[in-house]
Amino acid sequence: EVQLVESGGGLVQPGGSLRLSCAASGFTFATTSMIWLRQGPGKGLEWVSTITGRGGNINYVDYADSVKGRFTISRDNAKSTLYLQLNSLKSEDTAMYHCALLNDWNQRGQGTQVTVSS
Repeated sequence: EVQLVESGGGLVQPGGSLRLSCAASGFTFATTSMIWLRQGPGKGLEWVSTITGRGGNINYVDYADSVKGRFTISRDNAKSTLYLQLNSLKSEDTAMYHCALLNDWNQRGQGTQVTVSS
């Protein structure tokens, strides 16, 4: 059974930083491409970032335009953990953040809340 548990969210001022983590189990994490999604208040689910699984020496990454240059996705296959570094946070980044499998967005965790407010 796929299990994904996010952590690291919180309340932060505009311009601040957070590091989100996603502990994965129940599948072969190292070879699975993973994504971060978010859902802001009153909004639908939005794709944030993707990182491919181990298919060579390089993990390819991609970002939504709204977070490019501010967020960084990474993974530690030895720990079966996915990360998202959030820098230069803006109020519009306020959302519940979920990690998920690229090929099945329904396989996602409960989420961790990020609130950006002064």
